[in-house]
Amino acid sequence: QVQLVESGGGLVQPGGSLRLSCAASGIIFSSYTMGWYRQAPGKQRELVATISSRGDKSYEDSVKGRFTISRENAKSTAYLQMNSLKADDTAVYYCNAKMWPSYIYWGQGTQVTVSS
Repeated sequence: QVQLVESGGGLVQPGGSLRLSCAASGIIFSSYTMGWYRQAPGKQRELVATISSRGDKSYEDSVKGRFTISRENAKSTAYLQMNSLKADDTAVYYCNAKMWPSYIYWGQGTQVTVSS
């Protein structure tokens, strides 16, 4: 059974930092592209960042320079380091694992709230 379990969300003040973790089980983690998505109230889910099995990274424009995605294959865990957080970053953040041709798995989500 595949499981992706996110952790690390919470309430943080503007300008603060959080690190999200996504622990995977039931998959050959090193073979998967890992991604972080987010969904704010009333908005569609959007892609935030991805890291390929080779370690290639990509970011949504609004988080470039503030967020860093990484992975630790030995621990089957992906991370999202979020710095200089803004109110617009408030959302539920979801972990995603994807492998060609059609293997896609989601975590349950973790709430990130940026507010003073």
